[in-house]
Amino acid sequence: MAEIVLFHHSQGLTAGVRAFADALAAEGHTLHVPDLFDGRTFDDVETGVAHAQEIGFGTVLDRGAAAVEGLPAALVYAGFSMGVMPAQRLAQTRPGAVGALFLDACLPVAEFGTWPDGVPVQIHGGVDDEWFSEDLEAARELAGSVAEAELFLYPGTAHLFADSSLPGHDAQATGLLLQRALPFLGALG
Repeated sequence: MAEIVLFHHSQGLTAGVRAFADALAAEGHTLHVPDLFDGRTFDDVETGVAHAQEIGFGTVLDRGAAAVEGLPAALVYAGFSMGVMPAQRLAQTRPGAVGALFLDACLPVAEFGTWPDGVPVQIHGGVDDEWFSEDLEAARELAGSVAEAELFLYPGTAHLFADSSLPGHDAQATGLLLQRALPFLGALG
């Protein structure tokens, strides 16, 4: 089974992020779920993004890097939305990454250099997610340029649809996401 670091979204380390991590752990994966916001959570994406801007996105990235210090090199880096920032940076720059799982976001690969050879990635996002629409071009570019990359789009879904603690949660889409992600992760461990 895989060892996975899952970074939370801009609303913080919510019960829904923990539940998603628990679903992966129930399949035998080892999960690390660092809190990049020192216990703070926010009622909406906008307030959480404002907090991330206030502390600085560089700080978010640095906290992500600090969270994996002392962990083995052979990790899967996963993230929800804002959490894709540290996940993608580490997948691209920390030697030994075995895979990446991006939910609701994807940055241009050039942001952190090039995509490492042999590191598979799955990207999951909502077709009707206004936040993900900003990242869709980068997601399509990554999926189209890396043999081990897959992009899955979910119609009718809101931002953070896989977080069961938020109003935009879509249980059916989350179930489909897990049907796709669990075999992917199982093959990496």
